[in-house]
Amino acid sequence: MAIPKICGIETEYGILVRGVAESNPISSSSMLINSYLSLLEGNRIGWDFEDEMPGNDARQDQRLLSVAPEVETHLVNAVLTNGARYYVDHAHPEFSAPECIDAAQALLYDRAGEEILLQSMAAAQRQMPDGQEIVVYKNNSDGKGNSYGCHENYLMDRATPFPSIVLHATTHFVTRQIFTGSGKVGTEMPGVRRDSVPFQLTQRADFFEEEVGLETTLKRPIINTRDEPHADPVKYRRLHVIAGDANMAEVATFLKLGSTAILLAMIEDEVLDDLPQLAHPVPAMHQVSQDLSLSEPLLLADGSSMTALEMQWLILEHAQNWAGSRGLSSVGEDVGEQILQRWEEVLNGLDQDPLSLASQIDWVAKYRLFQASMERHSLDWSSPRLAAMDLQYHDLRAGTSLSRRMGLERLTTDAQVALAITEPPPETRAYFRGRCLARFPEQVVAANWDSLVFDVGETALQRVPMLEPGKGTQEAVGALIDSSVDAAELLQRLK
Repeated sequence: MAIPKICGIETEYGILVRGVAESNPISSSSMLINSYLSLLEGNRIGWDFEDEMPGNDARQDQRLLSVAPEVETHLVNAVLTNGARYYVDHAHPEFSAPECIDAAQALLYDRAGEEILLQSMAAAQRQMPDGQEIVVYKNNSDGKGNSYGCHENYLMDRATPFPSIVLHATTHFVTRQIFTGSGKVGTEMPGVRRDSVPFQLTQRADFFEEEVGLETTLKRPIINTRDEPHADPVKYRRLHVIAGDANMAEVATFLKLGSTAILLAMIEDEVLDDLPQLAHPVPAMHQVSQDLSLSEPLLLADGSSMTALEMQWLILEHAQNWAGSRGLSSVGEDVGEQILQRWEEVLNGLDQDPLSLASQIDWVAKYRLFQASMERHSLDWSSPRLAAMDLQYHDLRAGTSLSRRMGLERLTTDAQVALAITEPPPETRAYFRGRCLARFPEQVVAANWDSLVFDVGETALQRVPMLEPGKGTQEAVGALIDSSVDAAELLQRLK
């Protein structure tokens, strides 16, 4: 039976400094994050790198095929009271949301991350010279051939064979682009003229070159094999998904997470054996992204063909049948029903009138915005004005963000987001991490996803393992933490 699909999003934000001829993105990112951290009360809690193993490969015997990513231990790296990690990664500010119990909660903490970046910009601005400003964008490419990621993470049962994940998830990641894409003017594929692709569904598809692999920044694979569970490695794996866009539309984020969580649960329950497979996934990924008609057939392994939209209808049909026979407990009963309902509504919209989804799907909202501007100002797709609008769509600032003017449907409230900025999810181990940081900031010396390190005045530091992502919840330890005078008492009572 499928295990709970605890999940979360980590987003690398684009960054630039306005008002200067040149800037160092690492320094700018560090200043941005440090400015935010200076606003917080208590000690700054650093990241514990002891259990970082980014070079572990799920294929095990093929580890020599890829170069292990470097762990950048020298850059700004902090843990927040909401359980998140906020740090500099590859010259970008990255917000890694805490472990969430379902897709709805993961969406909420993704939105909290946006607000934290906004507060960071405001704090940094107070330290900038007149005429200069640090600006961040929730996008995935700089228009010059450089891409940065919005990655998803899902808890999976270690007993599920990795080849089964590759077999079925590949099809979903390629075809889900029709509702997860954030849209982009032009192309950044090497050797292809930028204006040969006027507009495409996604920002990331151009940068994928392999079907399966360990890398996340070069020769990007559709299925990433990084085997770093941040949990009991005998029981769990963490599927690290890099084949997705950063979304401004909440519905797109919710459906991206929700549909994938359901698909992975179906893989664990072994109900997808008859799902068709793509013959050439990487070219298909590019093809889907560049097909605004949503009607181009994709060649399947058995020689037949099917459009991305038809494939998504088939996956949804499997999901509905699975929910009827197995239930939705692994993705949250109520949230699971919402996912299935929204999935069907969006596919119907894409089938009948894609422009009707402008309030729900980013690429549709962006396309509609650009078409209106082209008609109003007699522009074509090669206009620099559209490229500037493309970037401005992903601007987080309320006064300049084009996405905020598009009437995108909200699934979260401002009050929920404000709470998520400081409070951790109550149903996962993120609660224990975040609440301990809030209660005992002077005694927590380091943290990572699967442990906390305390200094309670003894000869040695005390490490508390957190290898079960579903434990350490508010229900289990909330009263214990709140009633402990200090961390020493808490650790004694936890024994």
